[in-house]
Amino acid sequence: MLHQALAGIKVLDLSRILAGPWCTQNLADLGAEVTKVERPGHGDDTRGWGPPYLQAPEGADGADGLSAYFICCNRGKQSVAIDYATPEGAAQIRELARQADVLVENYKVGTLRRYGLDYDTLKALNPRLVYLSITGFGQSGPMADKPGYDYVFQGMGGLMSYTGHADGEPGAGPLRTGVAVVDLTTGMYATSAVLAALLRRHATGAGEYLDIALLDVAVALNANQASNYLVSGKAPQRSGNAHPNCAPYEVFRCADGYLILAIGNDTQFARFCEVAGLGVLATDTRYATNSARIANLPALRKLLTEVFPTRDRQSWTQAFDAAGVPWGPIHSMEEVFAHPQVAHRQLVQEAEHPVLGRVPMIRNPMLAGSGARALAPPPLLDEHGRRNGG
Repeated sequence: MLHQALAGIKVLDLSRILAGPWCTQNLADLGAEVTKVERPGHGDDTRGWGPPYLQAPEGADGADGLSAYFICCNRGKQSVAIDYATPEGAAQIRELARQADVLVENYKVGTLRRYGLDYDTLKALNPRLVYLSITGFGQSGPMADKPGYDYVFQGMGGLMSYTGHADGEPGAGPLRTGVAVVDLTTGMYATSAVLAALLRRHATGAGEYLDIALLDVAVALNANQASNYLVSGKAPQRSGNAHPNCAPYEVFRCADGYLILAIGNDTQFARFCEVAGLGVLATDTRYATNSARIANLPALRKLLTEVFPTRDRQSWTQAFDAAGVPWGPIHSMEEVFAHPQVAHRQLVQEAEHPVLGRVPMIRNPMLAGSGARALAPPPLLDEHGRRNGG
């Protein structure tokens, strides 16, 4: 099964916050043994990023609880507290690296070199080591020595320049996404890079150095928006909930709330027009093709904002389903986790921690076909160091 694909692979995780831990959680979900090295007495910064916290029972020995943020990206790992800035601590990490297949770190450029924990030093000890460095700007260049967080790169990479209400509309201005999308995407790119390096090692016997930068990911994340700019020379503008390349593809208000209309081709648009009682638009040269609809979007939007409030959401969505018109709801978190398809896909999983009890988590989408299985919970700080007498 896929959840055991990396069985026998040992990962030494020196990363913290989100991008690195998201990568190493993926590796743990795929069966790798992940040892998370944390700062003694403090641990990963996200242990304190709350509320909310999953609290330990009163009087539990050595347990301070877990923040929900920490829970989201650290399941299935073992925690050991080691101060790499001391000679003894650095020696411990070198010994762990000698036995590891993968090392993941996200310190500023040059930090670990000062303690003999850089790739060149560890490669001499373990030529098969896949060493992944995640930084804000990469290992070289004029900004390589600068730190950076997800929010910075959402702005610097261009995402916020076209995200938000259009200029001239109420609330106009740059807007970040509601989740750290650059960190998360960096974690996914990093996961792919590690898996590719392990596959290459299988053929060559040699490890690899991987340099993953949040700036690179933020620029790549622009996807079609970047391609639109490179082809046309025109910078994308903020357009609220509208799609830059498809129309109508945005949020509309019905009589009792909102829904997403997602028309991806001319046939779907014709079906929508029949449902909406606007059949004439399907043959109107201003709207019959996607390119024409994009060119005439303000006029089309005005027509649709007038027709949608004439029915409630249930009426619209029943008609859309019957006609094969793509649409979607806008759910609250409560509605997300109450949804029957979410339940069917078993997206909420639980782990039992010996001290904290039930720990709820979201299952890894890569493992959707493997059925429900027992998960290892996120660790308490130095939980496995204490357990092993460290």
